[in-house]
Amino acid sequence: MKINRITLTSSTAVALFTVCTASFALEKPKTMDDMWKIIQAQQQEIETMKSQLASTPVGDQPPTANTETSSVKKLERKTDVLSQEVEKLRTNLAIPEEAKYKSAYGLGPAASKIYAVGKGLSIGGYGEGSYQAIVGDKGNNKNSADLERMVLYAGYKFTDNILFNSELEFEHATTGEGSEEKGEVSVEFAALDFFIDPLANIRAGLVLMPMGFINQIHEPPFFFGNNRPEVERRIIPSTWREVGIGLFGQIAPGLTYTTYLVNGLNAEEFSSGGIREGRGSGSNAKAEDFGYVARMDYAPQVLPGVSVGGSAYIGNSGQNQTFAGKNPDVLVQLYEAHAQWKYHGLEWRALGSWGHIDNADLISAQRTIEGKDGAVVGSENYGWYTEVGYDILPHFIADTTQYLAPFFRYEQFDTIAQTPTGFLDDGNMDRRIYQVGLQYKPIPNVVIKADYRNISAKTGSVPDDFNLGFGFIF
Repeated sequence: MKINRITLTSSTAVALFTVCTASFALEKPKTMDDMWKIIQAQQQEIETMKSQLASTPVGDQPPTANTETSSVKKLERKTDVLSQEVEKLRTNLAIPEEAKYKSAYGLGPAASKIYAVGKGLSIGGYGEGSYQAIVGDKGNNKNSADLERMVLYAGYKFTDNILFNSELEFEHATTGEGSEEKGEVSVEFAALDFFIDPLANIRAGLVLMPMGFINQIHEPPFFFGNNRPEVERRIIPSTWREVGIGLFGQIAPGLTYTTYLVNGLNAEEFSSGGIREGRGSGSNAKAEDFGYVARMDYAPQVLPGVSVGGSAYIGNSGQNQTFAGKNPDVLVQLYEAHAQWKYHGLEWRALGSWGHIDNADLISAQRTIEGKDGAVVGSENYGWYTEVGYDILPHFIADTTQYLAPFFRYEQFDTIAQTPTGFLDDGNMDRRIYQVGLQYKPIPNVVIKADYRNISAKTGSVPDDFNLGFGFIF
């Protein structure tokens, strides 16, 4: 009976491996877990065969015992090889089979995929497009349809402590004729992370400035509306990135910080619209002067969904250039504070920012001499906004994974909050925006957006607009 049992068990194991191998050749396992189940089943059979062979006295073993032992060893070798290959796939696979999107180290969920990879390459991205209609007789009848941006994230994890992450952006579907309005290709960030200790890690390269909500996390499913908040475009000049080096880490549970030393802004490009055009963006950026930026956020564990924080930037931007016959430092200061609350489908945000520019009179004078548009540069600027949205779909469809949220946003900003002595204010830069819209996500990765913006200025007219668009991450 022992002989028959051993022979039958061995034959069953060999048959099982043969069937599994043939099955794998015909139909690839759907997930890594399926492959591990096959390996575990094979290992269990091997252990059973070994146990039964060991419990049979040598004198009672059949003439085929050596053959059975050899079969066990072969099956062990094959299982071991398969295990090694699956482990390689698990740790080196470029694109995870089940992406779990979660923000990490101040980056958007898709941009954070590299941090979840065991080793090797990670690919992600996002895209967004929209249709904009100018509304009412204030418009200029220039409605437009635009693939605003298509972005690829590429990261590589060299070791558990060193990785590279980057964002490559294609704007407006083409590079056109060398015109920014026609389209361009830009590196949004490209940096090396060196993980040393949870308290202090190093990041170096072209870094996203850690200010506000949008500058770091600007993937379309994670902000309301087709257009990013104007306060985070005109006062905080998102997307703002500079070449630099700095530290990031966690001081205590829920308390994180980021700080960088970067190349300074270029005051020659400041205008009535603010400091936006003074960004270096890593493109042969002037670096005679430097800037410092720091951010801190706190998400108390006792209040899930609540986070508060703030950031500050200070740096000279004169870049050893002459303005109205002088060589000023042009010190720029920019501060912001923000708060966020997410609770059972409710999402609320608020952000306020204030900036100051020294020697704005000299910059304005130089721009006036050169006959540039938007010549008057405000010595102070400010902006704030608040928004709220609520997912109403669970009230109509129980246990749904879809998302449908009406939202409202109010913005107020002025890029010339204080006019330099000897120059006239431009009231058209003092604006208020009322925005209402609807956000629908059939799945968390994809969003459909519709919104209407009512825009008013202290002087002059600004057209309202209606926007319809889509976005996605992967």
